[in-house]
Amino acid sequence: MYKLLIVDDEITVRTGLQSYFNWSSFGIGIMGEADDGDVAFEMIERETPDLVLTDVRMPNMDGITLSRLINEHYPQVKIIFVSGHDDADYLKSAMKVSAVDYIFKPVNLEELSAVLKRVVSDLDEARAEQQRKEELQVRLKEGMPLLREKFLLSLINSGVHKQDIRERVQFLELNLPEDAPYWVIVISVDDLPDVESVRSEKDRQLLWYSINNICQELIDTHMDGYVFEHHTGEFAGILRMNRDSEGLRDAAEVLLELAGKIRDNLERWLKISVTIGVSDRVTGLGSLANCYKQAREAVNHKWYLGKNRIITMDSLESPEQHSGSSSRYEFVYNEELASALKAADSNKLHEVLDSIFADLNRNRPDGLKYGRNVCMQIFLAAGQLLLELNVQSEELEAAEASVWESLLDRETLGEIRHILESYLSAACERIGEKRTGKVANLVERVRAIIDRNYADGSLTVTDIGKEVFLTPTYVSLLFKQESGQTIGEYMTQVRVEKAKEMLRDPQYKFYDICYAIGYTDPSYFTKLFKKMTGVTPSVYREKYV
Repeated sequence: MYKLLIVDDEITVRTGLQSYFNWSSFGIGIMGEADDGDVAFEMIERETPDLVLTDVRMPNMDGITLSRLINEHYPQVKIIFVSGHDDADYLKSAMKVSAVDYIFKPVNLEELSAVLKRVVSDLDEARAEQQRKEELQVRLKEGMPLLREKFLLSLINSGVHKQDIRERVQFLELNLPEDAPYWVIVISVDDLPDVESVRSEKDRQLLWYSINNICQELIDTHMDGYVFEHHTGEFAGILRMNRDSEGLRDAAEVLLELAGKIRDNLERWLKISVTIGVSDRVTGLGSLANCYKQAREAVNHKWYLGKNRIITMDSLESPEQHSGSSSRYEFVYNEELASALKAADSNKLHEVLDSIFADLNRNRPDGLKYGRNVCMQIFLAAGQLLLELNVQSEELEAAEASVWESLLDRETLGEIRHILESYLSAACERIGEKRTGKVANLVERVRAIIDRNYADGSLTVTDIGKEVFLTPTYVSLLFKQESGQTIGEYMTQVRVEKAKEMLRDPQYKFYDICYAIGYTDPSYFTKLFKKMTGVTPSVYREKYV
């Protein structure tokens, strides 16, 4: 409903306009009436109408003066003049003050209707345009985080033209002074394939959001700046010293303290490990792209420095320091490995691996890719030897597939060595079994490990494999082949038997029993116990106590 103010010094005109015209049919409601321009303007200041229908001639303030005031202070208000036929000069003035239309006295209702149709159409269009603007403002406000992130990404990827930076920073309301000193950090989630594989898409997105949120809160506490997701599992931070810290503490000290808190808090609250690369300091937003490259390069060095670290550029040795001592992989190692495997000599096997990985560690400029390629060559050569010796089996082939996939996924030289060494040790043991005709006591060793550690709820086949120097897939296949049970089935059997024993003793509470055998969810334990025994723990206790 549009609001109308009627202004005329003749009461009969005001009364007639209110009483004999159907304003509501045009979506108009009368907000009031005034007998002079000065009274009308006071009313307008208290409540702004959408439309003013005003006489031209009035004693104190005429309609022309009133219109000028309205246009100056409330330009959105539409004005229609009502005048006598002898007011031609006044009407010329009315058109100059942007009146939308005029009608003559006595007012003809059909003429008034025609004028109002045009005015209401203009008001509808103006209101729709205002609504569109308001909706766009809301959408812009809602999309501001995305626009900020897009701009921050452009700063570290390709850079932004200097003439555009100031205006865009102001528009996006970012606290990024143009010529301040800055650092870039890169936060890389370690073991990303493993982290993603155990989570649903919803949980993965929640994890990335949580990482971003924790990092931003810590940045806000210790420095100024912004953190944002750059790639899956990788977050970048643009940082600068805040005013509270400037001049009080060494910038490098604050930066490393922040990086340490980020690493520690992510491990504490989200149970994930991250490696953080820190760039050198630069001045100005235009240099952040090079900063990002430095921080990313620092993170890449975790292949030999290890994961869950904070790596700064000045902590890295330059390639020149290694150029004199750099050693390529010697293929004579293949012959030594083959000799150790054929002899089933595990000690010799480990000695040769020590030499190989010592050389790879000196080849730092070549990075992880070179080390991975060397290990794949060793793996293929070992597989070929097993074929030649006719000691292949379905179980070993399945283990080989797992090893191949793991070599491609691992992020550090130490992890790659562990995978390769476990496989070669298993191959060495298999060859020894083939030579002696004896079956290894693998099943008993695995059972002993489970019997000792059943209370550890985090015990996995991977942990067991490490203790017997076999890959998880290989140890699972051998255990199943020899015992007829999977490792998981045997572990559940041990835990349930221990639970039965404790349930027969009334001093133990149900949830204590649950935790004591390695389960953290009593509901899950109840379902599992019933599946294994046919009754719930409480029914079992009633039967035996």
